[in-house]
Amino acid sequence: MVENLTLATAALSTAVPNLAPDEVSALVRRLYGIHGSIKSLVGERDQNCRIETADGRRYVFKISNPSEPVSVVDFQIAALDHIARVTPGQPVPRVVRTLDGLSRDTVTLPDGVQTSVRMLTYLDGTQIRETTRTAAQRRAMGTMLAELNLALRDVSHPGATHDLLWNVSTAHRLVDKLDAIVDAPRRALAESFMTRFTEHVLPRLASVRAQVIHNDFHLYNVLVAPEDHERIVGIIDFGDMLHAPLVGEVATAAAFHTAGHTDPFEGAAQFVGAYHATLPLTDIEQEIVADLMATRHLITVLISEWRAKRYPENRDYIMRHNPASWEALSQMADLSRDEARDRLLAEVRKGESR
Repeated sequence: MVENLTLATAALSTAVPNLAPDEVSALVRRLYGIHGSIKSLVGERDQNCRIETADGRRYVFKISNPSEPVSVVDFQIAALDHIARVTPGQPVPRVVRTLDGLSRDTVTLPDGVQTSVRMLTYLDGTQIRETTRTAAQRRAMGTMLAELNLALRDVSHPGATHDLLWNVSTAHRLVDKLDAIVDAPRRALAESFMTRFTEHVLPRLASVRAQVIHNDFHLYNVLVAPEDHERIVGIIDFGDMLHAPLVGEVATAAAFHTAGHTDPFEGAAQFVGAYHATLPLTDIEQEIVADLMATRHLITVLISEWRAKRYPENRDYIMRHNPASWEALSQMADLSRDEARDRLLAEVRKGESR
């Protein structure tokens, strides 16, 4: 576990590759025979670039963080290929092969370090974060995630068991980062939710379902049609995907629906209700899903504040979810576990009573 934690920490502690546009362009021409303009895309660990050709075709060229094991890159590629085979209608990126027919290649960065590169199709659409959220949209997201999880449940790959700090089911490993929170009331708030996780969630995780999950299904990574904000046309960023408890997937996604409401459970309950209608949560998963939703907010504040200090040049991107997570933790602090659970599962209960 110590070795795995070291690898997981390294993934967020190693600087993102930073090739110049002309270097990226040369790589894309050499490996894929594609000529196009280069636009940088933000990313947490990898360098991502959008490639657009003269005839309007667009791709995403990914230069992996050197700390990312090749097995993890291969796992992400295998999962996308699996989705394309079993549910070709799923709106996910497709893997583009090199001129030599490879799904990825290896390049040497200017500092002499080798890393993996790969290319995906670019999905058009509007990020949900740029739209006015509605109940119908949240329910569409819940249904779509359940369908994605059904597509992913048979994925098996050695790289799927890699370690990741963003795995909500292993939040206890971040306990050392509590001391880095300078504000005493906020530190006490975070400590209380860490205790809730270790006492009430961690002992139950061995009894829940586990499979490959997207693990980052939020408002930046789901695209809707520009003319219809309730029609999902894209799911992107499979970089946090791993084999983990399925209920952690639901809780992680639900956490992004707590902001912007007088009642922080209203939007999250709509999302979870729709998910449950397509892929029902078991009794034990229902018991801990609200705890894990709070835990996702907890690891968001812990990881983001740690990384923002380490990489101030990328602070805006790193901290984009931090304020909403602190707000959600504050709103949930006065609720008992049972109250939080019942409010999150309000639409599940409503559906079961019909």
